[in-house]
Amino acid sequence: MPAALLATLLAALLPLLAATVITAPAAAARESARDSARGSAPQEAVPTATLTEVTNFGTNPSNLRMYLYVPESVTPNPAVVVAVHWCTGSGPDMYNGTEYDTLADQYGFIVLYPSVTRSSKCFDVSSPQALRRGGGSDPVGIKSMIDWVTRTYGADTGRVFATGISSGAMMTNVLLGDYPDVFAAGAAFSGVPFACFATTDGSEWNSNCSGGTVTHTPKEWGDLVRNAYPGYSGPRPRMQIWHGTEDDVLRYPNFGEQIKQWTNVQGVSQTPTATDTPQSGWTRTRYGGTGDQAPVEAISLQGVGHNLYAHGMATRVLTFFGLDKSGPAPQPQPGACKVTAAVNAWNTGLTASVTITNTGTTTVNGWKLGFALPAGQTVTGGWGATYTPSSGSVTAANVSYNGTIAPGASVSIGYQAAHGGNSAAPAAFTLNGTACATG
Repeated sequence: MPAALLATLLAALLPLLAATVITAPAAAARESARDSARGSAPQEAVPTATLTEVTNFGTNPSNLRMYLYVPESVTPNPAVVVAVHWCTGSGPDMYNGTEYDTLADQYGFIVLYPSVTRSSKCFDVSSPQALRRGGGSDPVGIKSMIDWVTRTYGADTGRVFATGISSGAMMTNVLLGDYPDVFAAGAAFSGVPFACFATTDGSEWNSNCSGGTVTHTPKEWGDLVRNAYPGYSGPRPRMQIWHGTEDDVLRYPNFGEQIKQWTNVQGVSQTPTATDTPQSGWTRTRYGGTGDQAPVEAISLQGVGHNLYAHGMATRVLTFFGLDKSGPAPQPQPGACKVTAAVNAWNTGLTASVTITNTGTTTVNGWKLGFALPAGQTVTGGWGATYTPSSGSVTAANVSYNGTIAPGASVSIGYQAAHGGNSAAPAAFTLNGTACATG
């Protein structure tokens, strides 16, 4: 073939080849969208049953690495456990040193392992950027990882949890402070309170905090958490705290300071509602509740040093998280709930006391109560739930300490409202979309 003719053909073909390369992904994306619309399952983003690194997951100001474990038995809308490593460690080290992957095989959740690349291999829990929502540094990168998992696997945004050891425990405190709307609960092994490690000189280490000499009132500790996300008024994550009495790296007084902080954040008393000994040498105290998902749970290990994590503790973490059962949380079935409401009214205001009873046979884990306010009423405050919007069709969502309703059990909530003359109670209620009996 003459060279001139060959050149002419290549000149004509190259734009067509380029167009094919450029448009093929878009066509594939459209095909994927059509498959999703038809209800087919999305293609797996990473291989199952193996630790896999994910890159290009989103905003990552501190160059963290992301490792993911997805079990073969991953459930629809799975829960996500963020497992955060210790200083000098890595995501793969956390994977190898804990049993969250094997528990994921059993219960179907996804495990996310962030990994530090800075030379210390410690997470940033001290800089001003790390101690405010969206401020930058490691918390922003971890939030991007969670968003990637949520998009890719349709993860349940109401069941995202964090746990960590040492530096990872400190980061667990930071994540729950920065992103209370993201995390349902956390479990910190040998950590310190949120902002205890705060520095302004670029140092990663705070000797006063590590030595256990930084103390505050409960309110001061709570304000440090609240100031990380000013204006946030929604539910706060529950916290489980583990510490050894002989910890010589992050001294034992940090255990009590964390209890002060998180009980204040949860709005519960510092006086334990339950105390027991799960095994010899352990003292467990619960605050604001007596069950396995109390607002705050603290376990003190007598005579144990900094490296307290041991096989079997992750199972206790899952119990606290509410993940020690297969599949998504059951929802009430039609006719499985009853709501009673009583109103105490005066000239232009009222208080309404509402009792929700689970009349079904399965536990409700996480609830939203829907009702229509009578015309002219506007919610001005409330307790036991978050209320949105303030008028019209209102949804009352559980707070962190009362999201579980066992069969036959009840939860009491209430609200204040202004009214223009009509002070009646709502006429009908739904629980997680199911109509409830009233009376």
